[in-house]
Amino acid sequence: MTDANEQLDKIMQELRRGTITIGVLSQLSEPQYGYSLVSMLNDKGIHVEAGTLYPLLRRLEKQGLLDSEWDTNESRPRKYYLLSEEGKKVFDLLVLEWKNIVVSLDNAIENKGDDKIGDD
Repeated sequence: MTDANEQLDKIMQELRRGTITIGVLSQLSEPQYGYSLVSMLNDKGIHVEAGTLYPLLRRLEKQGLLDSEWDTNESRPRKYYLLSEEGKKVFDLLVLEWKNIVVSLDNAIENKGDDKIGDD
């Protein structure tokens, strides 16, 4: 692997950490269990490993952003997660922040170097 590819991998890993949280929260307006979340996110082009998802779900629940409930009616019990009321508020705020970041970065990328200070 080249140095550029190694650098890209590190940067993408950092970038994915935050975006996976937004992606997970976006899918929890209806109750979902871990595997269903992995599948839903994968279908939307967001690849997350179970080893990353489950600790994230536990952390978000501990932060009060998710509620959970075990369903023991099936042969295999499943823990379902759903946005809590606080989680809904935080998700709505995150979406606004995300949209602002996208606009700002698009502007920065498209206009790189065009606005030179002191260039009269």
